[in-house]
Amino acid sequence: MTLISIPRDLWVYIPGIGMQRINTAYEFGDIYHYPGGGSALLKDTILYNLGIRIDHTALVDFDGFRRIVDTLGGVDVPVYCAYTDWRLIDPSYDPNNEDNWSLYTVGPGVVHMDGDLALWYARSRKKSSDFDRGRRSQEVLRALYARALQVNAVAKLPELYNDFNSTVATDLALPDLLTLSPLALHMDNADIRSYYIGREYVTSWMTPGGASVLLPNGPAIQAMLQQALAPSARTEEAAAVRIEVRNGTWTPGWEVLAAERLNYAGYETRTALADRSDYPATLLYDLTAGQDPVRAASLLAILGLPSSALVSAPMQADISYVLIIGADYQPCFNPANLAP
Repeated sequence: MTLISIPRDLWVYIPGIGMQRINTAYEFGDIYHYPGGGSALLKDTILYNLGIRIDHTALVDFDGFRRIVDTLGGVDVPVYCAYTDWRLIDPSYDPNNEDNWSLYTVGPGVVHMDGDLALWYARSRKKSSDFDRGRRSQEVLRALYARALQVNAVAKLPELYNDFNSTVATDLALPDLLTLSPLALHMDNADIRSYYIGREYVTSWMTPGGASVLLPNGPAIQAMLQQALAPSARTEEAAAVRIEVRNGTWTPGWEVLAAERLNYAGYETRTALADRSDYPATLLYDLTAGQDPVRAASLLAILGLPSSALVSAPMQADISYVLIIGADYQPCFNPANLAP
């Protein structure tokens, strides 16, 4: 499974309309009665500019998103980098009154979010950017997927489909979803790859009309998309490696943050508590018989650890590495650099 974030200000050709921001395609499709409506014009816009054929769509509004998250009992989102932005003090308050807003901070850590908090975290960009919002949106989507598996949502699909029928606009019928649903039982977060059309793929530009937009770097984007859409989800090497992440600190949830970081790179993980909670430094124990220095160096780079963190400890075990999180661990990372 691959997630690809497209910035809203990407300057593209919209069939029948001309050059516009990509986030206007849906609206233009509805306004001008494009065959198939807004979804169809958005599909055709993505196909024309990025070469990606979209087979199906699912659209949800803000209230619908809140309802989905709350129906699942909330989501536990691994927030790797602390994030601060303006948030409406209460969803019922008037957003046009500036006194109804306050600065709000989440993370780093595993943050349990209800629908309103998850929507704020996924959408907010007053103090960040659309690129950063794309990263956070994918974090929430991954957490939603993990939560759906946790509550066995696949087995409840017919019931959930009826519940959300008025919330989600989709061209996927229930039989389509039932056909696809078994795939979810064989996938975890290590099988999800994250890609982003980020700053390195665009150039900021001001249109003659004064709009700030992003000009796509076509060749660079196409190279990234070829990698993103390649059929192999994980390399055989990464799939064969098992890493146990243990929390050796007093900070709850840091083992989850590190495990998810490895998942972004395609490695399968499991988590546990360490034998104690006062490890000053993070350590990576290599338990493999082969002691592959290249793979060990790659894991250290993924985790942002120095070479001194590696401990050679070959033994017979059902896991390849043990990562013990110490007080020096820095959880913040850029997932765009980790896609396998």
